[in-house]
Amino acid sequence: MKEVIYTEAAPKPIGPYSQAVRVGNLLFVAGQIPVDPKTGEVVGRDIREQTRQVLENIKAVLEAAGYTLDDVAMAFVFLADMGHFPAFNEVYAQYFKEKPPARVTVQAARLPRDVLVEIAVIAARG
Repeated sequence: MKEVIYTEAAPKPIGPYSQAVRVGNLLFVAGQIPVDPKTGEVVGRDIREQTRQVLENIKAVLEAAGYTLDDVAMAFVFLADMGHFPAFNEVYAQYFKEKPPARVTVQAARLPRDVLVEIAVIAARG
């Protein structure tokens, strides 16, 4: 059975999709960009600031569904520029200190609202 997850603590979807969907013990979190959920504005001008906001948004969606960052099994990362990879990793490592999830990181030609980073995750609880 599919359950849609929504929280005001994360940015509202800007299209016909859900913030997250739970199916069984899996939670599929839609791609999050560095938008402040209170203002709807993009946060930060550099990759570090934007990565922090994206991960805080993901954390909020996970928490709304009863999950934590420790439950993240897979992350899909889209960077506007692979030159940002080292700085992105510095911040990402602060959120996933032990047993980090599997991950795919690619450079995207363009991201929504011309942000520098977007991340989607799959979390699992057993």
